[in-house]
Amino acid sequence: MRCRIVDLRCKEVINICDGRRLGFPWDVELDALTGHLVAIIVKGPPRFWGIFGKCHEHIVPWCDIRRIGDDLIIVDHSPRDGRGDIKRDIKRGIIKDIIG
Repeated sequence: MRCRIVDLRCKEVINICDGRRLGFPWDVELDALTGHLVAIIVKGPPRFWGIFGKCHEHIVPWCDIRRIGDDLIIVDHSPRDGRGDIKRDIKRGIIKDIIG
């Protein structure tokens, strides 16, 4: 299946790690030497109508993309900026305590 960059902008990005809707691709990162797609940049939802700051951008490396469908892009993406989701980490810790 061939897909143009313009077509990617119409597909919603869903993270299978936590089921969150990350948003829609806003830009792409290309390797200028090889011409390969390195990552897609997903602009998240605006904060309170855009008044309280800019949207958070998710940089999703190409290796984290699992499937590109007709209207969705499924990714397995965890934040790599050190700011992980504290609630998710607490839930995982509780589940680990219950299971094992």
